[in-house]
Parts: sequence; C-alpha cells; structure tokens
Amino acid sequence: MTATVESPAPATPAPPKPRPGPKRASGSPLTTVNPASRMFVLAVMGLFALYFLLPVWWLTVSATKGSGELFSGNGFWFGAHFALWDNVQTLFEAQGGIYSRWLLNSLLYAVGGGVVSTLLATMCGYALAKFPFPGREAVFGTVLAAVLLPAPVLAVPLYLLFSHTGVINTFWSVFIPSIVSPFGVYLSRIYAASSIPDALIEAGRIDGAGEFRIFVMGMRIMAPAMVTIFLFQFVAIWTNFLLPSLMLADRSLQPVTVGLVGWREMQGYPIGYATVVTGALLSVVPVVAMFVSLQSFWSKGLVAGSVK
Repeated sequence: MTATVESPAPATPAPPKPRPGPKRASGSPLTTVNPASRMFVLAVMGLFALYFLLPVWWLTVSATKGSGELFSGNGFWFGAHFALWDNVQTLFEAQGGIYSRWLLNSLLYAVGGGVVSTLLATMCGYALAKFPFPGREAVFGTVLAAVLLPAPVLAVPLYLLFSHTGVINTFWSVFIPSIVSPFGVYLSRIYAASSIPDALIEAGRIDGAGEFRIFVMGMRIMAPAMVTIFLFQFVAIWTNFLLPSLMLADRSLQPVTVGLVGWREMQGYPIGYATVVTGALLSVVPVVAMFVSLQSFWSKGLVAGSVK
C-alpha cells in the first residue's frame, strides 16, 4: 500500500506595500498658498495700512507748515518753509502756555487712573479666579455686562451723580470714573485662572504666607496682563473727550483733548489752525512712547520658575 504525500498549500501572496504619498512642501505658510491668494491678502492689508497711516502722515506734514501754507498746495507733502519749530514755540506760548497745563492734566488722569485701575482690576480678577464664594459667577456675569456697555452711556448719569455730591469741576470728577475698568477685571480673571497654578497658592499657604503675600507673588506672573490692562486704560483715558468736557468748566483742569477742541472752535482766531494741528501731533507722542517703552514687558512671559 503506497502512502500518499500531500502537496503543500500554495503560499498566499503578500499584500502590496502602500505607495508613499506626495511629500508636503516644507517652509513658511506663505510658500504653500496660491500666489494669487497671497497677492490678494497682501493688497488688502496694504490698503488697511494706508487707510490708518494716511491721517498720521497728513498730521505730521501739516505740523511743519505755516498758517499760510496749510490750506494751499499739496496737503500730503511739505511746504516751501519748514515751520515745525516755530509752530511748537507758538503752541507753548499761546494763552500763557496753557497747553503745557493740558498735557500735565492728561498725564495725571491717564497715568494715575491707569495705575489705580490696573491694581483694582488685578485684585478683582484674582479674587474671582482663585476664591470660591457664593455668587461668584453672578458677579462675573455683571462684569461681562459692564464690558458690553458703552462708556458714553454712563457720562450723563455720572454728571448727575457728581453734581449732587459737589465733585463737579474738580480733579476727582474725571479721576474717579477712570479707575474703573470692567475689561481689566475680565482679562485679569481669565489670565489668573490660566496662568497662576493652584499649587503655588497651596505652597504659599503651607509655608505660612498670608493671602496678600501670595497675591503679590501672583502679580509677578500676571505682569503681561497688567501691562495690557494699563495700556488699554491709558489710551482710553487719554483719548476720552465726552466725560471731561461735561465735568470740567475750568480750563486749567481740562485735558489736552478738550483744550484742543476748544481752540478748534475759535475758527482760527486768536489761535491759528497750524497751532492746533501741532498740538494734536504732540498729543500723540506720549501714547506712542508708552507703547514703545512697555512693549518688551507686554510680550515677556514671567511664568517660568514660579513653581519649584
């Protein structure tokens, strides 16, 4: 009897290896987009930049012209005579040098109000983020509603309130409303909740530090948010016109915005238009200087090394 030998089963073919897909082009995002789309975006951004920079250029050029050249010739180019220094001298000598007083008032309102409002907003935001208490979300919702409320809506109620308290036409009638910043409270609460770790607070309590001492340590971490709040509040106070125009009748207490509008309403006599334009140009310098000087603190992260 012969034994049958079974033949081995045929081996199944291996599945084909997947072909590698096309490699993505490496580099910046601008090198991977459609050139037509890139040109369109650059054109739109250039138009926006021109729209915002053209008034600044006109203001700079107009401040270098005399009263006779301000309304003659090309408004966006320099005149025959460079009269910037003469306009600056006339500006600070006009009406007994009251422009210097207006600049000082604006600095007092903006710097003082910005510093106090930043500290108050930081403390309120820190408390809303790190201290659980009944009604916390209701308080935060009220702050959000205050952010959405336009500031000019409160000008007339504040005037009626201050008129009954005798604060009208004083320094405090402009300074007190300037120290309230609902947006600062909102930003401080969001930043404190995301940047200050609970472990840092617990470590401070275990070491016996008080709540105020722990808050001071947290302020170092919240420095970028505090600089942002200060810059926003500084610009808002510096450019505010409606509130000080309602509250202040004494010209020696008015900020530079109200004073320049008063000069503009004189229709060129006895203060010339070139003097008003030069004053408007110089009033922008403190705002630009504040942004440039605080830019490094704005972008610097101070969280590294806070928790050991």
